[in-house]
Amino acid sequence: MVAKSKPFNENPNYHPSTPLWVTRNPNFPIFQFCNIQMLKTQKIAQCFSPAAFIHDTEENYQVIEKLILEEEIGGLTFFHSRHSAAANFEKRAEVLDVTGTFEKLIGLINRYQAISKIPLLISIDGEYGLAMRVEKTPQYPFAISLGALKKDSETWVEEVGYRMGLDMKRSGIHLNLAPCADVNTNPNNPVIGYRSFGNNPEKVAKLAFAAYSGMKKAGISACLKHFPGHGDTATDSHLGLPILHKTKAELEAEELLPFQYGIDRGVEMIMVGHLAVPALTGGRDIPASISRELITDLLKGEMGFQGLVISDALNMKAVANLYPEPGELEWQAFHAGNDILCFSDHVTDGIEKISQKASDEEVEAVFEKVMDLKKRLEVLESKPIEVPAFDWESHSRLQKHLAENYVSVISGEVNPAELQALAKAGKLGYREFFTANPSHFSQALELPFSPNDKVEKVILAVFVPSHKPLNQFGMDQMVLDEIKDLANSRPCILIHFGNPLALKLLGNLSDFEVVICGYQGFEEAQGVVAYGLFSE
Repeated sequence: MVAKSKPFNENPNYHPSTPLWVTRNPNFPIFQFCNIQMLKTQKIAQCFSPAAFIHDTEENYQVIEKLILEEEIGGLTFFHSRHSAAANFEKRAEVLDVTGTFEKLIGLINRYQAISKIPLLISIDGEYGLAMRVEKTPQYPFAISLGALKKDSETWVEEVGYRMGLDMKRSGIHLNLAPCADVNTNPNNPVIGYRSFGNNPEKVAKLAFAAYSGMKKAGISACLKHFPGHGDTATDSHLGLPILHKTKAELEAEELLPFQYGIDRGVEMIMVGHLAVPALTGGRDIPASISRELITDLLKGEMGFQGLVISDALNMKAVANLYPEPGELEWQAFHAGNDILCFSDHVTDGIEKISQKASDEEVEAVFEKVMDLKKRLEVLESKPIEVPAFDWESHSRLQKHLAENYVSVISGEVNPAELQALAKAGKLGYREFFTANPSHFSQALELPFSPNDKVEKVILAVFVPSHKPLNQFGMDQMVLDEIKDLANSRPCILIHFGNPLALKLLGNLSDFEVVICGYQGFEEAQGVVAYGLFSE
């Protein structure tokens, strides 16, 4: 790699035509235009957004600092910790001291920004808010829950996007790698599921754009993902390469529709996923994220997208093992048409490889797009931030309004008068499953906690342990069998707090007198269901 210590005019990467750009003036807290020419490698570095982990060792923090100081990378993508980089904080495998995660995040953002010549574009993958990566921050409903909104869904989803966008902007984050525009037509999809607004392409298109618009309104950027559409796959791209066997016409009617909808309305960023679509790549099983046919020819050419393309995480096994030579994957992703390279494990080698193979015009075009984004998001005016306080009362009110809109009676009909009479006579029982302690819902109902011979009807509340399908959404088979037996022994009302895709594991739903889906385990959702059971 070219040594950065050489004078610009002695460096083969120096170009006299390079425009003036910004650099840190140590005497001022903002960034100003200075008489500094940028090297080709410095421009390429602005494309890189490697992973930064909130919970990590000091040694690893210093590795990030070295990337900032020596490679002059353009951004960072924050994750909770190394063992949970591809997951939210639910049931983390590692044992960590997670106290003060949010405060650590703010401290690291300030620490890294302070040493960067050009302020960093800070991003996070927060599909349902900061809480997807950071404990004790506001969590918003999953996309699948928002997809169940019955009234004014686009308005409410835009408000959710706006609220989570404000949370991020106040925390020094400029870009949320969300929302999913994937149409979840495969109920056994191991990686999308609850992350999708549903299985209807038109609804997904409108709600994904609404979420995107809300975040834009809050002053941050967002992106539709995972182009060309990850909803009808059976393989987790974190672990292997999903292959989507559909014709181009089928893709245009389903997978591509939400992305085209967003493009037609000015979406400025799209993330490309690690999935193969042979019908669009001449029969080859090449990941979309490194396919020039898919990114440059289809997305930018045929579909007319003029914004920035960001790769899905380049450490994911669907692509990470394809090119053993460090830096080659990064070059392939850049050459395919990605403008921002997310979660590269080989930043230095990647910069060198791209510098060797990319033309000056290609580098200049991408560099200008990245810097234009930074200017629009006021990244270049970044200043140290204080740890913000959240308005939890306002957040709870929003959650209640949303729950009143998405909680749904799936089958049967609730008779509040009958339930009131049974409860008063001591003939209405209650059981709940997969809770460590009595739930807010059980406290609201104030019913006997287990059925007995006098009980005529039982309310069964299932708090699904995981919103991911692995291991039956975390539900033990013996408990599932017990629920089915209860449904066959007497009239039961099933309350399902969790991913509705898990309902199929509870047996024949017609065995229950009533089935209510609460979608989320939020206390507000529990309160809405409890009120609905006994209110006329």
